[in-house]
Amino acid sequence: MPGYYMKEVWTPLKILGIKIFRSEENGIFMKVLQKPRKRIF
Repeated sequence: MPGYYMKEVWTPLKILGIKIFRSEENGIFMKVLQKPRKRIF
């Protein structure tokens, strides 16, 4: 997987272990607990 520059977006879901990341070129990614990031948009 290529290295993307990701910026974490703070949401209340972070308390539950769900993190949202935004990449300028490749859209929005989601990470649940310790699983790898998955692209959602």
